[in-house]
Amino acid sequence: MSPRKAADGAFLPEDFVVPTLVAGPRFQIRPITVHDVVKDYGAVIGSLDRLAGRFGPEWGWPDREFTFEQALIDVAWLQKQGQLRRSFSYVVITPDGEGQLGRIHVAPSDEPGSDAVVVFWVRADEENSALEKELEAFVREWMETAWPFEKVRFPGRD
Repeated sequence: MSPRKAADGAFLPEDFVVPTLVAGPRFQIRPITVHDVVKDYGAVIGSLDRLAGRFGPEWGWPDREFTFEQALIDVAWLQKQGQLRRSFSYVVITPDGEGQLGRIHVAPSDEPGSDAVVVFWVRADEENSALEKELEAFVREWMETAWPFEKVRFPGRD
């Protein structure tokens, strides 16, 4: 990480410019905002079993009773965390911005020896697809080249 200290409660040094738009070959990545809630809710609900299987046991998310109102609160909280530089959440969208393909979360690691933890998912209809493999390769390279971390964990993928 950069030698400049992060602000109180912040995850990254003050001088680090957080990526705001990244384009891959078949997708774009940008910070999540409350304007994404409709598409995000659809992506979550359409992938509920897959997400509950991947994140539920450890994180308790998403709940089987996940409502649109809860989704709005969730997305607003993720947006605010990014503004405070405590963690960063991104939507993975189609190149035209019309569809949501998944999400990426970058957060501080609570395990010694690693700086960050990165989790990401794609919609259930993209599970084990070329897109999921492409996104994983892209995210790993993005963490190495665009973020100031020395060691990143990818739970469920390492």
